[in-house]
Amino acid sequence: MAKDINELIAELAMQGIHLPEGFVRIGEFGDSESLSESLIRLILAGEKSGTCSLVWSWEFDGETLPKVADIDIVLDWHERPVFVRRATEVQIVPFRDVTADFAASEGEGDRSLSYWQAEHWRFFTEECKRIGRTADTSMLLVCERFEVLHKLG
Repeated sequence: MAKDINELIAELAMQGIHLPEGFVRIGEFGDSESLSESLIRLILAGEKSGTCSLVWSWEFDGETLPKVADIDIVLDWHERPVFVRRATEVQIVPFRDVTADFAASEGEGDRSLSYWQAEHWRFFTEECKRIGRTADTSMLLVCERFEVLHKLG
């Protein structure tokens, strides 16, 4: 990621946006420009309030797992800040145990668990290739619910 977190925090402060206390990181959504745009659109419309990621990816990248109250300055595919979010709930859940309620909170497709499973299996299979792992239904996911604190731009 080319953006520096302290630089982004300073830019926001110059716009009158002061972040609450807590751990702040740079975030992004999707593994392609079109998916990123689609997910950001869902979030900004208030239709998406959940997201998940692979525990193995956090470990592979040497990053700290998200926790409640963490703040993300979310960038679009072109590394422009688009919103600030705060984690309101974080659970570590095996892929096979993700609930229909959580799948619906992700706001994608028809919001069904079967849609969520198909799309996320594709996504996590690709992510596992990147980190040298093999996807299976017991792989642990970080399931987060969040709130948008500030819309930017």
